[in-house]
Amino acid sequence: MRKPDLNSQKTGLVAGLVLPLLTFLVFYLIRYSDITFHEFIRYVWFRSILAPLLSLNILPNLVIFYLFIRKNYLFSARGVLFATFSYAGVILIVKVLSG
Repeated sequence: MRKPDLNSQKTGLVAGLVLPLLTFLVFYLIRYSDITFHEFIRYVWFRSILAPLLSLNILPNLVIFYLFIRKNYLFSARGVLFATFSYAGVILIVKVLSG
């Protein structure tokens, strides 16, 4: 059986996109599990804390970026970097829309 290639942009992109979403979900489950997920989204949107919350959820990408660099998986690190910049664009759009 072939060993999966971890040094690819696709691997880094998937890791960089999924990890902040998991962090967002874990934050919801730990802090706001008493309300529905839909109510939580409405709460963070109307309190104008969605952009700062998304910004904090990107921080775990630093860890996987660093790990990929240390393992010399430079293509995977590039994928994580692209995912992080994509999230930055989303955060910018959320900031503009929320006023």
